[in-house]
Amino acid sequence: MGRVLALDYGSVRIGVALSDSLRITAQPFDVIPVEDIEHRLPSMVRDVDEIIVGLPTSLDGTEGPSAEAARSFAKRVEELTGIPVQLVDERFTTVEAQRALLEGGVRRSHRKEVIDKVAATLLLEGYLGKGT
Repeated sequence: MGRVLALDYGSVRIGVALSDSLRITAQPFDVIPVEDIEHRLPSMVRDVDEIIVGLPTSLDGTEGPSAEAARSFAKRVEELTGIPVQLVDERFTTVEAQRALLEGGVRRSHRKEVIDKVAATLLLEGYLGKGT
């Protein structure tokens, strides 16, 4: 079984997290500007056999323009890598990441740099916890 790569897609930055090869733990990996993803993706998918992309939905489960953009991004990632991509509900991951960073005493100036990869890590932890 290979690693799982989690991508928290945003219009400006993409948070990245990786599981270990046993799919037990999730580690923050990087934050990548959207325009760099195609260049950086090949080096990130070594030993990865599954990719998840966060799907932003509203509280009632409906999808808006952000969800459409995430779906399009997921399709592009699958085409670029040849690795199956699953969309995973990402409701509250950014809010939880913000809370965790605040509780950890991370300064506001540094939070912006790391929040996306923390959100990707929370997304991956939730995914791994569902027994996949």
